[in-house]
Amino acid sequence: MNGLSADLGELEALKRGLAAAPATCDVLVCPPASLIDRAALAAQGAFALGGQDCHAQPSGAFTGDISAEMLKDAGASAVIVGHSERRQYHGETNTVVAAKARAAWRAGLTAIICIGETEIERDAGQAHHVCGGQLRGSIPTEATAENTAIAYEPVWAIGTGRTPNDDDIVAMHAQIRNCVVEHLGAVGQKIRILYGGSVKPSNAKAILSLNDVNGALVGGASLKAQDFLAIIAASPGR
Repeated sequence: MNGLSADLGELEALKRGLAAAPATCDVLVCPPASLIDRAALAAQGAFALGGQDCHAQPSGAFTGDISAEMLKDAGASAVIVGHSERRQYHGETNTVVAAKARAAWRAGLTAIICIGETEIERDAGQAHHVCGGQLRGSIPTEATAENTAIAYEPVWAIGTGRTPNDDDIVAMHAQIRNCVVEHLGAVGQKIRILYGGSVKPSNAKAILSLNDVNGALVGGASLKAQDFLAIIAASPGR
């Protein structure tokens, strides 16, 4: 819940930065819904846009919600579903998240399905069990590499400046890959797994170079074009 019209200047700076040093990765920005249409004008195709959440239904008496179709109409090509903050503060279950993923596909959006354990769950040795359950419950079996990405966000690392060590990230991403393949079959080998949780310019290169880390879901560091461009530049292949 960040961003006013005055902040569109950061997206214009991002566009200029990408023109000067083209990215070797896909770049997606998920602004608040109130800015998506204006962000599309600022982006002018330099990067893609997504929503931060959607309702499972295409329309109806759901005051205050936004549908995947509305996001698509505003200029989005993707939407985040099941973010830990939605699960924590809005009580979203795996079933709700799966319904939102299907809604995204219905509207022609890519669903970025988030999973992640709390600090208590990690300390109790339950991280892999919790994330496996979220994967199986949140990812519909119709998922493909074209319509779905998975974002692993250890809840205790979001906005705290803390990150798991490299071995922990590799182990969890390997577990996620195994779970997705078990759940979806061969399709699961191709679905992108993103890491999220205090990704910043100083650690992005190391994280993005890890096995089975296929991208990053960036939070606070994406609010400033300079920081976000530094993370984009850290993508392998640069």
